[in-house]
Amino acid sequence: MMGDPAALRRVAANLLDNAVKFSASGDSVEITLYQENSHAIIEIRDTGMGIEEKDLPHIFDRFYRGDKSRSESGNGLGLSLTLSLVKTHGGDITVSSTAGKGSVFRVNLPLAT
Repeated sequence: MMGDPAALRRVAANLLDNAVKFSASGDSVEITLYQENSHAIIEIRDTGMGIEEKDLPHIFDRFYRGDKSRSESGNGLGLSLTLSLVKTHGGDITVSSTAGKGSVFRVNLPLAT
């Protein structure tokens, strides 16, 4: 895969930071990297607090912070920056989450041809 190593490290760091920040002691965070057709897939899965359904459409918006995240440090820029960096590399991010059960962020990046 071709890309800016610093930017891709920032993507992974932002997603891992959120997974840890919104997980409690005893919860788990799992990172998986695999190839699917002509794409590299990075999945960050946690068993933390999850994201409320009403917040999911907005989590990549600049400065957006869901109700549960307001007590945590941060300014609501991490996920919007992460999405921007991924899109710059020709990829995309999807998320699935259940409040109280955790989240899965899936980064899809094209492999070099």
